[in-house]
Amino acid sequence: MQGSRFAFGPFVLDPAAGTLLRNDDPVAVGHRGVKLLAALVGRPGEILGKAELMDAAWPGISVEEGNLTVQIAQLRKLLGPAADGGEWISTVPRVGYRFTGAINQLGGVRRKPLPLPDKPSIAVVPFVNISNDLEQESFADGLTEDLITDLSRMPGLFVIARNSAFAYKGKSRDVREIAEELGVRYLLQGSARRVAGQVRINAQLVDAASGDHLWAERFDRSLEDIFAVQDEVTGKIVEALLGRLRAPPSLNRPKNLEAYDLCVRARRLMDDSPQAAREAHLMLTRAISLDPDYAEPYRWLAINHWMGEVHSSGPTEPARKIALQLARKAVVIDPNDAGCRWILAYLLAYERSFAEADAEFAKAIELDANEADTFAALSDIVVLAGRVGEGLEHIAKAFRLNPFPASWYYLTLGQAQYAAGQYEAAVKTLRRDETYRTSSRRFLAASLAQLGRLDEARAEAELFLVANPHFSTRHWAATEPFRDARTLEHFVGGYRKAGLPE
Repeated sequence: MQGSRFAFGPFVLDPAAGTLLRNDDPVAVGHRGVKLLAALVGRPGEILGKAELMDAAWPGISVEEGNLTVQIAQLRKLLGPAADGGEWISTVPRVGYRFTGAINQLGGVRRKPLPLPDKPSIAVVPFVNISNDLEQESFADGLTEDLITDLSRMPGLFVIARNSAFAYKGKSRDVREIAEELGVRYLLQGSARRVAGQVRINAQLVDAASGDHLWAERFDRSLEDIFAVQDEVTGKIVEALLGRLRAPPSLNRPKNLEAYDLCVRARRLMDDSPQAAREAHLMLTRAISLDPDYAEPYRWLAINHWMGEVHSSGPTEPARKIALQLARKAVVIDPNDAGCRWILAYLLAYERSFAEADAEFAKAIELDANEADTFAALSDIVVLAGRVGEGLEHIAKAFRLNPFPASWYYLTLGQAQYAAGQYEAAVKTLRRDETYRTSSRRFLAASLAQLGRLDEARAEAELFLVANPHFSTRHWAATEPFRDARTLEHFVGGYRKAGLPE
């Protein structure tokens, strides 16, 4: 996205892109480091308190002050000394930190506009919470996410995924710029207010090409009618863009609004830290106890169990068994939910039930051809089946539907590029801040090894093992859903060259 960049010494920081360059070469700084550095360079010379900096790097999360100290130390190490031999970031004892270097603010770099699809294309910009209660933020987010899901199931539309839509949350941007960056023609935007059992929703559909409002309406309803309102908004948009269409099969709606709220909050924690995963587990378990016939918490809890140790030696046998049971339960409750289907398909592939997995992936795409996560997950599975070209196509489609995706998309892309022998491209992908320092580092080490850059490969392998001390190539090869011996040997060969343990 667009935004200011900051130049100091040999560095250029682009907070929106999450990158730091030194003499045009990328510096491997983490997500939290970028947030902290952006806060400091945005107000050079000013003292920023510790609480303010912690809010900038860990918004909405309570963390110990030691985390800030560690991040500042890492930033100082990455930046090195300033031209005068001093530090770029100075400590103000018992107060906070200050950026002492001279800053030159640069204009933003525009992303290349994405071409429009050959069907009506739309993104739902996060609805604004206009109540005075910040606790209602998750309600507005849930409304946005549900509208995205409802629209994406319409076969005549191209719909941008949740991750990319939420990249614009809290940002005031021109509709034309947003549409260009996401490669869509239409935007749905609005606001929501939830007070004392009542909801007020304002929604408007904008043609970004002309700036015209195609439809706008206000809804004042009882909170119990919220899902009927979602259906009505979806119907109005579809009618405006496509005319009257037969609606797809209905989804399983929650009967308990507290369970719904818990599920909405848990969604945001699925691709985060182990602590966040434990919080999500508690929320989802509670949601199921409140509404046992609501499908969505079962599918997220399935992934929560499965992801428990997947970044190291893989999920344990009990965790895999529970995850599969939960995924099957979700599909039984709501067979029309593409999200439930692709998660079941993915877990089935890891159980070597390939025929059933393939059938579930196909059904997921039939139900919702705009579900970007389906194509990203399918890419992972078909690459390991030896269908590498197909895997590259699937992950490319996932990125088109979700231009600002979760970190695991980059892992999947890097894996596909490695399998295709595109080692330079894999290194570039896997060194992106979104995925660097995750389990994708093993693919980065293998890619560097295949390029003959053995010192770099072994350094990355050692760093991977710091976070994954129990990793073994043999165990990994035995538990991944390979269906092609040549592809398996290609990965194992790269791991061996990189010095990863047998």
